[in-house]
Amino acid sequence: MTATETPARIDLLIHARWILPMNEQQSVLEHHSLAVHHGRIVALLPTEEINQHFSAESVQQCDDHILMPGLVNTHGHAAMSLLRGIADDLPLQTWLEKHIWPLEGRWVSEEFVYHGTQLAIAEMLRGGTTCYADMYFFPEASARAASEAGMRVQLACPIIDFPTPWAADANEAICKTLTLHDSWRNKPLVHTAFGPHAPYTVSDEPLRRIVPLAEELDIPIHMHVHETETEVQDSIRQYGVRPIKRLLDIGLFSPRLICVHATALDNEDIATIRDNGAHIVHCPQSNLKLASGFCQVETLRKEGINVALGTDGAASNNDLDMFAELSTAAMLAKAVAGDAAALPAHDALQMATINGARAMGLDHLTGSLEPGKQADVIAVNMNQVNALPMYHPASHLAYSTRSDQVEHVWVNGKQLLAHGKLTTIDPGSLIETTRQWQNKLQEFA
Repeated sequence: MTATETPARIDLLIHARWILPMNEQQSVLEHHSLAVHHGRIVALLPTEEINQHFSAESVQQCDDHILMPGLVNTHGHAAMSLLRGIADDLPLQTWLEKHIWPLEGRWVSEEFVYHGTQLAIAEMLRGGTTCYADMYFFPEASARAASEAGMRVQLACPIIDFPTPWAADANEAICKTLTLHDSWRNKPLVHTAFGPHAPYTVSDEPLRRIVPLAEELDIPIHMHVHETETEVQDSIRQYGVRPIKRLLDIGLFSPRLICVHATALDNEDIATIRDNGAHIVHCPQSNLKLASGFCQVETLRKEGINVALGTDGAASNNDLDMFAELSTAAMLAKAVAGDAAALPAHDALQMATINGARAMGLDHLTGSLEPGKQADVIAVNMNQVNALPMYHPASHLAYSTRSDQVEHVWVNGKQLLAHGKLTTIDPGSLIETTRQWQNKLQEFA
């Protein structure tokens, strides 16, 4: 830039002590700044240099912060936040069949989903999550809640053979998915996916129907797969093959497929996932709480499989804290592999950011801080006793950071959390609405 050139006027400059862009080089940048205009990142440069190129309408000084991509929660059931703690300490099938499904049948409605999703979004934003995948009924209400809050979401519309509060059967759910996609496809923050619930709740015919539709619409297929060993054995008894082999024979396996949980895998299962470019979403805390099994994260990573991270729903976690989730994932991977070097800190952070975006097919938009991508950014305050002394920023983020250290959040360049306060959601109103739902639900808990 010459002395006569005028700095370009942009919307936002963020100056930070450290930036972790989550690029392939696993860079840790010191005293760098991010330039944002019209919702996109336009530059990532040393602070002393960036001011020569840009002036901004708004400047955010983050002298004690790590700037990084917003966290990507690649699997959850957002509205189930209203069921948090309602049926704890039970096995998966008992939890589902005796408690959750009856409660859902009685109470789930468009209003329930809208309010429950608002609650989930507020929790996720305060913890640094800027993009999430959601599988739940009445996704139209979820889309409205996310859009109003300014949150990025991919709605995996639930497809199940039997009647649900949202659809009479799988075919109706597929039709409603197509309608939702058509209604929201031109909105920048709301994305869609097919969400066949699980191999044990969806028969072959709807699954075969989904495959060409997902190809035509260029959207993912998001599904619980091999969540427990019991699921695998039941499939062998019913179909004569393991669930993954059945899904392969149907034609479901491709880079579009997002396999959630995957705790019960043998070598052939892993080879199928690898050879077809499918993705895994690891939900360690939910799996631990429901005693569902252990995902072989390090084995999958060594096979070149993309492994992302999700919280699952707050009814089985019981929170949506992605910093806690990635810390659990990093430590559990070491125990499962019997190797303290398994899943190092920066790799765990990638699971919670770019890997999730890649699984959802949104890595061209989010998941890393790179020019041209949407400005989905968080600033984490490291001037805290649990973050001192600071030797390795990635290590601190993975092993000692609390979600309440997230001080600022931007999605698509819009600030949704400022100095720890939500800007698009009224916490007082949200708390009151949640208490009203509690009064209704606790009679049947």
